[in-house]
Amino acid sequence: MEAHRALLSRSNRPTLPGNGIFLRYANPVLTADHIPLEWRYDFCAENNPYFMERIIMNATFNAGAIHWKGKFVLVVRVEGADRKSFFALAESDNGIDNFRFRARPLILPQLAEPDVNVYDMRLTQHEDGWVYGVFCTEKRDPSADDFDQSAAIAQCGIIRSRDLEKWERLPDLISSAPQQRNAVLHPEFVDGKYGFYTRPQDGFIEAGRGGGIAFGLVKDITRAVIEEERIIHARKYHTVYEAKNGEGPAPIKTAEGWLHLAHGVRSTAAGLRYVLYLFMTSLQDVTQIIYQPGGYFLAPFGSEFTGDVSNVLFSNGWIAADDGRVFIYYASSDTRMHVALSSVDQLVDYVKNTPADGFYSCHSVEKVNRLICQNEQIHEQQGT
Repeated sequence: MEAHRALLSRSNRPTLPGNGIFLRYANPVLTADHIPLEWRYDFCAENNPYFMERIIMNATFNAGAIHWKGKFVLVVRVEGADRKSFFALAESDNGIDNFRFRARPLILPQLAEPDVNVYDMRLTQHEDGWVYGVFCTEKRDPSADDFDQSAAIAQCGIIRSRDLEKWERLPDLISSAPQQRNAVLHPEFVDGKYGFYTRPQDGFIEAGRGGGIAFGLVKDITRAVIEEERIIHARKYHTVYEAKNGEGPAPIKTAEGWLHLAHGVRSTAAGLRYVLYLFMTSLQDVTQIIYQPGGYFLAPFGSEFTGDVSNVLFSNGWIAADDGRVFIYYASSDTRMHVALSSVDQLVDYVKNTPADGFYSCHSVEKVNRLICQNEQIHEQQGT
């Protein structure tokens, strides 16, 4: 218990030097070891004479985020040794360290057919006054043969709350796509309707003929139906998002446009590699991309490479604080949660002034040479 208290109270520090875009922090903000001991151990000596861990927790990752009543709150995907995930809220005063789980996990109301597994909740504080949690609900594919016990169907579940304590379950999102593992609710009405960023896929793992970040409108959130999904950011050959891409957390509104954090997936000899990238859409048309830097924004580094699913960064939560700072919460290798710190000004500068992907190696060389020439002129002017 003393060791657990010491872990929860451990201070975090930035890893220097940064790159001018964001600061990483030395310690994860949440791991399986942060989970309350009362969730894992039976403290009755008669029942548990060896003080065994009765419920083994495997990972804490892919957390939604919100700033709520002065606290930085994460809705964390907690995965047990049984491979089932559930949601739990953890909160911190400063958003950097000292995260502590609330006393009990989130009680998720069930529909007529229970969820087999749930994960990756995005939180949206919508202008209609509700806080929405949009997450993936997974069930076994009923059309699969008995020998295939991994075939799954994923859809978008929706809950909402006014206090982050009691949650109302709404019917799952309906769309024309066979699979919806990655949906995000836009924080404002679009033409008087609810806007959803989706990732339509043919299969549970493979994008198939689908894929890309799509957008669709819903008239009634209590019976959410998307009649038309339109791809606004497609996959493209030999990019960091060639295999799959999807919206991360709900976008942040700035004076220049909507800031989007997304994940991109590409195939490598070692398997799939997940990274994070940014783009910006217009304030007048949330489906129109006006800036997109080339390549990734954040990729696995150091110990982040290792874990249950290696070489993966994933984010579905960030918080834009009132003072302009942006807390980017991301998971590494489906195992633990981290934070990176930036600001709205830095991120806007990054998306506007970082060169776009030219999609050919020769264009990459041109970008480097332009920067070299520019710096040579500056050195000549300054006599350095």
